[in-house]
Amino acid sequence: MRVIVATTTWARLRGLILRPSPAAGHALLLRPAASIHTCFMSYPIDVVFLDAHGRVLSVHRAIPPWRVRVQRGARAALELRAGEATRLGIEPGKLAPCCPPPW
Repeated sequence: MRVIVATTTWARLRGLILRPSPAAGHALLLRPAASIHTCFMSYPIDVVFLDAHGRVLSVHRAIPPWRVRVQRGARAALELRAGEATRLGIEPGKLAPCCPPPW
């Protein structure tokens, strides 16, 4: 999986806004992040929240535009094309397939 990491405040705030939907096998990792929004986006995304050890806390599939998701205890959020979390078999409790800690 090809991952772009967003660590600055501006990069995390912008996220995927005004960008095309990520291609299959591509993702944006927001670090640190315990919440995301899909404001100003024109397509749904999958979001995977990760703990400090890279373990999946929750998977939110096909979040439509203009929504917010928050995950208590999350240290990072992985934004993927809608359907990618299912295609990659990402489930709570598993290690993230893309980005090993430490962060």
